[in-house]
Order: sequence, then structure tokens, then C-alpha cells
Amino acid sequence: MTFQKENYLTILHLLADAPTTHPQELPPWWANPQNMFLLLIFAMLMFFLFSSSRTKRQEQKKRDDMLKNMKRGDRVLTAGGMLGTVVDVRDTEVVLKVDEGSNTKIKFTRDAVKRVLAEDEASGSTK
Repeated sequence: MTFQKENYLTILHLLADAPTTHPQELPPWWANPQNMFLLLIFAMLMFFLFSSSRTKRQEQKKRDDMLKNMKRGDRVLTAGGMLGTVVDVRDTEVVLKVDEGSNTKIKFTRDAVKRVLAEDEASGSTK
């Protein structure tokens, strides 16, 4: 089968007149529903981590202030559950009087103090 010059020109004209198809533009990565779901999960996780770390820092600051402001005569509760009255406060230790009758005093680290009892709590616990 032989092609003539006209056949070649006809084929070239058809190819030249063929509509050019451009590749379809892809939407941005965040517009994909699967990616949007992952982005939402990531944002919620970051919010949770930020809020929990902030709360933790606030609680630690309150505790540090409580231990720093502890003074002689305060009633305290230790982590072990012992109630006592502060006799002496040092840099890293605190001396507590745990028994009035026998005048028993025990040394604790400052970190062993769980909380300083308020006046009404201290008087209510001895009754």
C-alpha cells in the first residue's frame, strides 16, 4: 500500500487541527478529603498536647510557690500521709513535728510535702 502526498497532507492537517489536551490541574494537597482528615487529627493532637503541657506547667508553678512559701508553724501533709507541723525549713529539707506528746521530729525533703493545710483543714483534722 502506497501513500500519496495528499494522504500525508491530510493526516498532517488532522493532527494539526486536533484539539490539544492539557493535563488537568490537580487540586491543592489540603483539598483532598483524606488529607483534610489527617490535618484535622494532627491539629486536634497538637491542641491537646499544648493544653495539657500548659496545665502541667501551671500546677508545677503552684506547687513550687507553695513549697517556697512554707514557713515555721504551718501544718503539712506529706506524700506518705503523715501530718505534721513545720519546725524548721532548710534549702532542701523540712523538719516536721509529728507528735506533740513525745515531741517527735522527722526530717523530710521538701518534695515529700504534698500540701500545706489551710487553717480550717489543720484544726479540723485534729478534732
